[in-house]
Amino acid sequence: MRVMVIVKASKDSEAGVLPSQKLLAEMGKYNEELVKAGIMLAGEGLQASSKGVRVRFSGGSRTVIDGPFTETKELIAGFWLWQVRSMEEAIEWLKRCPNPHNEETEVEIRRVFEAADFGPEFREQEERLRAQSEQLSKAAKK
Repeated sequence: MRVMVIVKASKDSEAGVLPSQKLLAEMGKYNEELVKAGIMLAGEGLQASSKGVRVRFSGGSRTVIDGPFTETKELIAGFWLWQVRSMEEAIEWLKRCPNPHNEETEVEIRRVFEAADFGPEFREQEERLRAQSEQLSKAAKK
C-alpha cells in the first residue's frame, strides 16, 4: 500500500527559515535508509505558503487566493510518498524520523487511494495513465 506522510508547517517553515545543516544531514541519512529499504517513492519540502496560491471552486467559478495563509497548523511543509506493507510499518518508519522542526511537530500518515479501491473499470484507466505519465517523464528527461 502507498501512504503519504505529511509534515505540518511551523512558524519557522512559514517564515522561510531553512532547516539547520545538522537537520538536513540527519534527514538525508534517513531518506537514504528509506530508499535502501525500498520504502520511499518521493519526498519533498515545500516553500512557504506566501509563495503559493489556492484556487477556490464554487460551482463553475474559480477564485485564486494568494498566500500566505494564516492557519500554520493547517499547512504542509513537506511530504513523502512511501510504499509499505501496512500502516504499522509506516508508523515504525516514521518513529525513526528526525524531528522535522525545532519544536513540537505533528506528522500525519494517510493512505493513498489505489485504482482498485474504485472498482475494476477504473483500474485499466489508472494503469494507462501511469504508463503515459512515465513515458512523458522519460521523454522530458532526454
